Amino acid sequence: MAALVQQPLVIACEGWDGYRLLDSGAGRKWESFGPHSFIRPEPQALWQPRVPDWQADGEFIPGSDEDGGGRWQFAQRLPDEGWELAWNEVRFTARPTPFRHLQFFPDMAPVWEWMREQLGGMDSAETMNLFGYTGLGTLALSRHGKVTHVDASKKSVAQARENAALSGMAERPIRWLTDDAAKFTAREVRRGRRYDGIILDPPKFGRGPEGEVWRLEEHLPGLVKDCARLLDGQSRFLFLTVYAVRMSSLAIAGLLEEALGHLPGVIEHGDLAVQEEGEGGRLLPTAIFARWSNP
Repeated sequence: MAALVQQPLVIACEGWDGYRLLDSGAGRKWESFGPHSFIRPEPQALWQPRVPDWQADGEFIPGSDEDGGGRWQFAQRLPDEGWELAWNEVRFTARPTPFRHLQFFPDMAPVWEWMREQLGGMDSAETMNLFGYTGLGTLALSRHGKVTHVDASKKSVAQARENAALSGMAERPIRWLTDDAAKFTAREVRRGRRYDGIILDPPKFGRGPEGEVWRLEEHLPGLVKDCARLLDGQSRFLFLTVYAVRMSSLAIAGLLEEALGHLPGVIEHGDLAVQEEGEGGRLLPTAIFARWSNP
């Protein structure tokens, strides 16, 4: 029986050559993405900045609607095609998007490391990346075997394939699927499939390729239950992240306990965070997570 650990954890990204959190405060954060730096809104940066004058290539100015909107303002012209960055052997393109992101989520870097640790020396694992976005987690997992990458956005899947080619991984055994994550997972259950690991990174709200509506609080419990049916006592992990919701990590840990409690292993939960660069760098929380692992 999987044991739920009550004490929360903090998984912190300390940055690497391709990404640094330079400073944060007053509801904003200042980051470097390789050769370029940007200022983006960050409601959880309640403190004051340590650096008095932020110089950046671009800043995202949020709209008046707390649910999104806004626009970029650039101090200089950036490459239209973006620019290349790397995390370990995974290479990818960064560029500003209309949704304030830069085509990857740097706070996930320690999660990619953790998943690799769970798979250990396996080279024939079968894993799945739901809501896989531009594929960095998929490419990190592909070292260990077959990966099924699922995202509802054709544009995101196309970018993920481009990142695979950029990394020299185009021939790896990856299934690239433009599909609704919940519907696809339900079909996998009916097919009797199993996986060694699943990464689950759902949005608060989204739409599938055929207009399917995704609302996290409404649809996440059913998706987690279906994911649990794709795992067994020999599987290694499920990692769930949740962004931009008023919810405790204990809530999603309880969801995993309900769905996966019959399996061996441990269920943990807590915060993802990014650490500011330099001595005394603060931890900026970015998301909550819950994970099941079976060492």
